[in-house]
Amino acid sequence: MTPHVALPHQDAPPASRRALLLTVGLFFLWGMANNLNDILIAHFRAVFTLSDLQSGLVQSAFYLGYFCFAIPGAIVMQRFGYKTAVVQGLVLFGLGALLFWPASLMLSYGFFLLALFVIASGLAFLETAANPMVAALGSAASAERRLNLAQAFNPLGSIAGVSLGATFILADERAGDVAAASAVRLPYLAIALLVFAWAAVIVATRFPAVATQPSAPEARTPGAYRKLLASPRYLAGVGAQFLYVGAQVGVWSFLIRYVAVELPSLGTQRAAWLLTVSLALFMAGRFVGAALMARMSGARLMLLFAVADAGLCVVAGTLGGLVGVAALVLSSALMSIMYPTIFVLTLRDLGPLTKPGASMLVMAIIGGAVLTALMGLVSDLGSIRAAMLVPAACFVGVALFARLHRHDRVTA
Repeated sequence: MTPHVALPHQDAPPASRRALLLTVGLFFLWGMANNLNDILIAHFRAVFTLSDLQSGLVQSAFYLGYFCFAIPGAIVMQRFGYKTAVVQGLVLFGLGALLFWPASLMLSYGFFLLALFVIASGLAFLETAANPMVAALGSAASAERRLNLAQAFNPLGSIAGVSLGATFILADERAGDVAAASAVRLPYLAIALLVFAWAAVIVATRFPAVATQPSAPEARTPGAYRKLLASPRYLAGVGAQFLYVGAQVGVWSFLIRYVAVELPSLGTQRAAWLLTVSLALFMAGRFVGAALMARMSGARLMLLFAVADAGLCVVAGTLGGLVGVAALVLSSALMSIMYPTIFVLTLRDLGPLTKPGASMLVMAIIGGAVLTALMGLVSDLGSIRAAMLVPAACFVGVALFARLHRHDRVTA
């Protein structure tokens, strides 16, 4: 098992500080990729004349990549350490972004979905490695706050991604037009170059031992996964993460579509900027949530936020109009602490099972594929308003998980 190593801000050697800074930067990069999908759904729906269910396949292909490559990422991480898994993830991320160029030339929706799958396979490596590494760099008692602060850079990347997409990708949506499809080329080429550059810097930077040491042999066997599958509390965490990611991805993926139906005078580009506002609230919520965790446990705070988010999604699913749009936008602020808090609560006290445990939590991101497709189906059969009741039910599940952990005691 890789030991938990504390890295005090004042006393940490320069190499450790640089390594931590580069790791936190990863949260920005995958936030950019994740939320560009929300722009792509609106863009591809127009370019390829898709139904809501078909356009939702953008998220299905993307999060299927997470599901398929989380365990391979954990295997690399266990054998070679966090740093190697991160570099391999960045290489896959960059290659997937480059595939957008030939996909746009062929005007093929299937090719675009393949490119997204490759990007997600790289992000699975990154998330499997970066989240537990940040949680390990310090005391267990402050792990929730530390990971929430690191995750605050994720919505910053999301805002950059949505702004990039709204400016350059949603400028032209003529159905079946090669010019419209080509709008994705330069943004994704820029992302590929940035990702490859980041990988090169990481390769050249010395990381502390906690990031480069392999796991103990007993943590690299199939028996480790059998032990995890026999733990009801661990499985509850995986289930909660499945529901949370499905709710978050679903709300953001169909926000532009929801606004187009409920407030049609705004238009697609203005609706995309409302998504940017949502992401800004999400980022602010991370900082506010981290501050509140100094006064109350992460589980108790998440319980309050999840109940409130369930209520907001019910408002969006029943009232609609300006009130419904405002409820969906506001819900992002309360989602902010859920992913990292579920991650920390689920991995707590797993000891040598932490790395394989992290991989199965990343696999739970498949909720973004399954539940987004379900929302698209509900929208096609009923209405986009009714589809918002799906994330409402998901937040109820997250609240039940938080309630399970509200009396946890943590040792430093």
